[in-house]
Amino acid sequence: MDTKVKEAPIDTSRLTRPAAGCSGDDGEGCGKRALPATAKAADRVYRTLRINILRYNPQDSASVPHVQQFQLEEADGMTLFMALNEIRETLDPSLQFDFVCRAGICGSCAMLINGKPALACRTLTKNLAAEFSLAPLPFFELIGDLSVNTGKWMRAMSERIESWVHLKSHEVDLTRIEERMDPELAEKIYELDRCVECGCCVSACGTARMRPDFVGAVALGKIARFKLDPRDARTDADFYELIGDDDGVFGCMSLLACHDVCPKNLPLATQIAYMRRLLVKQGFVGG
Repeated sequence: MDTKVKEAPIDTSRLTRPAAGCSGDDGEGCGKRALPATAKAADRVYRTLRINILRYNPQDSASVPHVQQFQLEEADGMTLFMALNEIRETLDPSLQFDFVCRAGICGSCAMLINGKPALACRTLTKNLAAEFSLAPLPFFELIGDLSVNTGKWMRAMSERIESWVHLKSHEVDLTRIEERMDPELAEKIYELDRCVECGCCVSACGTARMRPDFVGAVALGKIARFKLDPRDARTDADFYELIGDDDGVFGCMSLLACHDVCPKNLPLATQIAYMRRLLVKQGFVGG
């Protein structure tokens, strides 16, 4: 039997793909006509942002609080952090503001944006009006312009509430295997550990405005975190001594501003309510 296969010629002319930008049949494109997407990008009109910044340098005796307006052209994907950097690089190098990570992790760039505490690096200018205002966070010590010393307050707060794990054993054994923990419990602890100490919750707190010694939602959230941690040897009575007064959990007026402005969406209101119920019970038992 003859098994020879006859080869037929294949027309490959229709399989040829036109170059990018070519329309194929009419021969246009390919350098003769711009791509539609490119044309749209070229015709796009960008907004002119008008940024009103409250400026004051407490280190300069001649400085007085005043609002200064800066204008710059908006760009695609521009964040407020990028806009402030452009102002400092091209318009006024004396502008003071803080930044470290540019990813919403360090909490350094927190400020008042149209009167509401938020992170500059997580705020897109396209979500703001063409004209908006910036001011430093209230409550904290002002360094200059938009820069405040949150670190000084956070350190004092941490020392006050002893925000570290109080181990049951004072002897440290680096060769010992870590204590096992239920994954669900570990996830709850991690959720509260995501706090970046940006200060937004404290600056939005009505109680903090009236009580300078109020520990704030950031401290109450940390206490709730250590209450959950089985490695911490402290009792409810110990926590009551730390925050069981009007400068602690009982000073909170439950206005929930801290819950609303937290950039990490931590369940602050839930944790404050939990600690309040727990310490009310401890107050009756201890009394």
